[in-house]
Amino acid sequence: MYQVFRPFIDSLRDLLPIIVVIGFFQLFVLQQPIPDLGNLLVGVFMVVIGLTLFIRGLEMGLFPLGENMAYAFARKGSALWLFAFAFALGFGTTIAEPALIAVAAKAAEIAANAAFIDKSEEAMDSYAFGLRLTVALSVGVAIVVGVMRIIRGWPIQYLIIGGYLGVVVMTMFAPKEIIGIAYDSGGVTTSTITVPLVTALGVGLASSIKGRNPMTDGFGLIAFASLTPMIFVMGYGMLI
Repeated sequence: MYQVFRPFIDSLRDLLPIIVVIGFFQLFVLQQPIPDLGNLLVGVFMVVIGLTLFIRGLEMGLFPLGENMAYAFARKGSALWLFAFAFALGFGTTIAEPALIAVAAKAAEIAANAAFIDKSEEAMDSYAFGLRLTVALSVGVAIVVGVMRIIRGWPIQYLIIGGYLGVVVMTMFAPKEIIGIAYDSGGVTTSTITVPLVTALGVGLASSIKGRNPMTDGFGLIAFASLTPMIFVMGYGMLI
């Protein structure tokens, strides 16, 4: 019976610190009753159920899918198709990321209010889509670089250090209005779909290549996906 309810119990345990923190500050710091407690408890229960099903779905579907595709591409022996898949995976999962859509729309609204772009729906939509497209392209490139690193066995620390040095240099020259958006873009790219698929791709690829260690070589793709959007978005701001 415990094995049946274990995923549910694990999800509840993971959410418990958040519930305790919110309850403590609401009751003891703000000293106010919790509003609409019934609906809040129902909502928490639904979150626990959703988190349980999501994690179970990752274990059953996305992780095996990513690893199996990595094995298949490694057996096929075609680096071109592997790079094409890596780019498409990064681009496709990022362009439709809800967090990125929200950030891009808000950035377009603020840019229009500040008179950086025309305050028209067409101009704001164009700005937001350009921002989303830039971030998606950057993530696609990032996954390709990460896959190439696994194949070639390049040390990840040098690539990351070089990338962040590039971020620092571009920050000096990029318009100040785009810098904050660029930095935030590095965070919104790590979505709930991109992370498990890309992680599974890296681990599966490292496991299928002789001489690669899944622990030391399989992880690190997400770091590139967080790094390159900052560079690309600042470049986008400098161009427009």
